Amino acid sequence: MTQSRTMPAMSKEMQDCVDACMTCHSICEETMSSCMQMGGQPQMQIMRALMDCAETTRMCADMMMRRSPMSAEMCAMCAKACEMCAEACMSMPDDPQMMRCAEACRRCAATCRTMAGATM
Repeated sequence: MTQSRTMPAMSKEMQDCVDACMTCHSICEETMSSCMQMGGQPQMQIMRALMDCAETTRMCADMMMRRSPMSAEMCAMCAKACEMCAEACMSMPDDPQMMRCAEACRRCAATCRTMAGATM
């Protein structure tokens, strides 16, 4: 006899956070590609922030989707990585891709901060 165990549905807040993380991940990846085309030393510092943010947001979304007991801690770290990435992107205010990335990072950081304080 098999027993079917289904996970409870995600709350709207958690789904919003997962969506924000996945959007941020995607935009960070696009922005990395843009940075690589520009080249130069200043872009290397931004690249580090983009890589950290892209990896952290992907992992954070994965952990929330599988209801990891460490999700709240991961959300807190993700919020920090997103804020650092947004700051790095803001160092190039004339670049529309950087500004788009900074906005996605800020949105993700806000939802992650909310989830970090929530009981998952």
